[in-house]
Amino acid sequence: MKFRLEQCFARPLGEIEDAFVDPDLFVHLCGIDDIGRPTLLKRVDEGGTVRMQVRYTFTGELSPTLTAIVEPHHLTWVEVSTLDRDTHRTAFNIIADHYPDRMRCAGTVELIDDGQGGTRRVALGSLDARIPLIRDYVEGAIVKGLLKYAATEANIVGDWLVSRRQAET
Repeated sequence: MKFRLEQCFARPLGEIEDAFVDPDLFVHLCGIDDIGRPTLLKRVDEGGTVRMQVRYTFTGELSPTLTAIVEPHHLTWVEVSTLDRDTHRTAFNIIADHYPDRMRCAGTVELIDDGQGGTRRVALGSLDARIPLIRDYVEGAIVKGLLKYAATEANIVGDWLVSRRQAET
């Protein structure tokens, strides 16, 4: 299943790009829509590129249909990403800690200057849930969760940037 997520920020592209690779941001991204606080596992800043590995944990409720085939406490994954600061594009790959044969997800995130001092963050990805009979249901539920997460995340990031600016003045 292909998906597209879009977030809008009233801050310049450089500020948004820096925010999403700032280790301090992850402390503020806790309890968003059935996802626990992300854990930054690795961050390598090479100037023009930033490579990161971030672990996520699903903390929401699952239907009995899903708990019959997966254990909820095993729904953890690592997002491996590489930001190219020249193109403002990030390539990402999601690697499940458990059940890696049942889900694949990868894509890109692009930051786009909106021409009015703001930034659009657009993610394009592909999700493949390899679960017979309920594949469409699972993929639809995951994408719906991603859309909800992205909306909440955009608000938190915006508030975090405002609080940082205020602390600097």
